[in-house]
Amino acid sequence: MSDSQYGIFAALLRKLELRAPLEERDRKAVLALPSRIQTIEPNIYLVREGDRPDHSCVLLRGFALRHKATEAGERQIISFHLDGDFLDLEGSLLNIADHNVQTLTRCEIAFIPRSAMRDLIASHAKVGMALWVDTLIDASIYREWVVNVGKREGFQRVAHLLCEFGRRLEVAGLATTRGYDLPMTQEQLADATGMSLVHVNRVLKKLAEMNLIERKKRFVSIPDWERLRSVAGFSELYLHLDQVARGNRADRAL
Repeated sequence: MSDSQYGIFAALLRKLELRAPLEERDRKAVLALPSRIQTIEPNIYLVREGDRPDHSCVLLRGFALRHKATEAGERQIISFHLDGDFLDLEGSLLNIADHNVQTLTRCEIAFIPRSAMRDLIASHAKVGMALWVDTLIDASIYREWVVNVGKREGFQRVAHLLCEFGRRLEVAGLATTRGYDLPMTQEQLADATGMSLVHVNRVLKKLAEMNLIERKKRFVSIPDWERLRSVAGFSELYLHLDQVARGNRADRAL
């Protein structure tokens, strides 16, 4: 194993250890995972609905998104992803992809063979537990997004998404809730919130007029995090930060 491979999977290992306690044999197995590392340009499909994947994808650097499309070609973004996220863990076990995964920015991706992931899960129960927790957190975020699109007003939808993105970036050590570079366009925000592009543009202007956010090109500043959180109705419970916070171990009794 090269030093660069070790560094890549050492980061993955740290993330898994926040989800479940691992033994030394588990750690060695994660570090020994075979992979192909590739730099992918923005707006490239990593997975298409209907694919039969032969690998799982780990996002090492950059931003990506998952989305579904209607028969008429309308897109609904269902999640955004950042450094360290599994983008297609489902590909390890499900035979056919049921959604699309696409790069949002220039990304560095680790492609891990499906067979290697299956062997790891089958032979290392605690790694399997960590990956299970990872998918449960994804599912929790999906549930919150359903509520966001289905029951919140447009103003709250955008504010809630900005809160989630800021908090997740902060936990990952990539930014703070005081401000961050927003990698998605207004069109992509519209597809994530189930709104029109015109409506999203109006909401962003209103948020700025109320001094809840300040925008300078792609950078979003948040002058008063608590006020934005209150307006959005944002509670971070669904992010399960007790199992992802930097330096905080998952329940050692698992």
